[in-house]
This record gives sequence, structure tokens and C-alpha cells, in this order.
Amino acid sequence: MRARAPRDLDQLPYAHRLVAFDGELDREGDHEFAHFDGGVFVDVEGGGTAFTSSAFSSVSFDGGRYRRARFDDVWLHAARIVGTDLAETTWMDAEFTACVLAGLEVFGAGMRRVVFHNCKFDSVNLRGAKLREVSFVDCLLRDVDFAGATLTDLRFPGSTLERVRLDNAVLTRVDLREASALGFASGIDALRGATVDSAQLFDLAPALAQVLGLIVRDR
Repeated sequence: MRARAPRDLDQLPYAHRLVAFDGELDREGDHEFAHFDGGVFVDVEGGGTAFTSSAFSSVSFDGGRYRRARFDDVWLHAARIVGTDLAETTWMDAEFTACVLAGLEVFGAGMRRVVFHNCKFDSVNLRGAKLREVSFVDCLLRDVDFAGATLTDLRFPGSTLERVRLDNAVLTRVDLREASALGFASGIDALRGATVDSAQLFDLAPALAQVLGLIVRDR
């Protein structure tokens, strides 16, 4: 699975159909071919809202609840999403570039064919989420919680993982070989189903030995 290069707004197949958004986000609203450009949305109650073939440029989401919202074929560039409830949301064919995601509740979400380019994750709760065909390219994942998540066909080229939690996660065809750094706070035993290179295995060896109860003692 090769991650595509980041696209500019005018490269989107629906770019010519986009219409500038000028209004308010409503609960269970339906937004298609909308371009959200430079807006700031604070504490919006947008649960159940649907976004289809839409673009977000330099948009800020501060707080707010978008639980069970749907994002289908969306593009986000330089978006700032902080302290927002995105639990049980659905993401399909989404692309994030140069975005900041911090303090988010994304537990129970579903993501398929999603790519993150040059994004920063800080304290993001993805417990119980289901991610399939997701790529993190040149990203920073700090204090991201994948506990109980189902992770299938994931890649992390050029990305740095710091204090990531994998407790009881299920990994299938997760490729970590191109990651810049691997740091796990807990759940390292869940790495079965992941692929690492020999250098990464050497770095992980002390933590793996501790989990397995191995005693390493030189003569």
C-alpha cells in the first residue's frame, strides 16, 4: 500500500464543484461540495453531520461535538482541531495535510483509506477504533491511545511515535519499518501482527524482554 503524494486544492476531482461555505454547522446537517476556508468553529454541536466531497482549508475546530458525523472523500489542509469530540465518526477516503490534532476523543471511530501527511497528533484517544488502509506519512504521534483498536494495513513512513499505547489492540499487516522512531508507553505485546526491521527489533528488545519475563544476564 503506497501512500499518495499530498494534493493541492485544485487537484481534487471535485474542485470545480466546490462552493464556499457561508453559514453555520448544524446537528445532522448534510454538506456536499462545500469549501470551508479559514473559518473558526467553537463548541459546535454537529453530531450526525455528513460531509461529502468537501474541503477544509486553514480551518480551526475548538471544542465541539461531532459524534457519529460522517466524512466521505474530504480534504483537510492546515486544519487545527483541538479538544473536539469526534467519537464514533466515520472517515472514508480522507486526506489530511499539515494538520494539528490535539486532545481529541475519536474512540470507536472508523477510518478507511485515510492518509495523514505532516500532521501532529497530541493526546488523541482512538480506543476501540477500526482503522484500515491508513497511512501516517512524516507525522508525529505523541500520546496516541490505540487501546482495543483494530488496526489493519497501516503504514508509518517517516513518522515518529512517542508514548503510543497499544493495550489489547489487534494488529494485522501493520508495517512499522519506515517509521523514524518507535516509542510505546504500554501494550507492546500487541505488536504481534506488525512488521519491524532488525534495527527496530534491537531497540524494542528490552521492552519485549520485560513483557516476556526474560532475564538477560551477561556472564
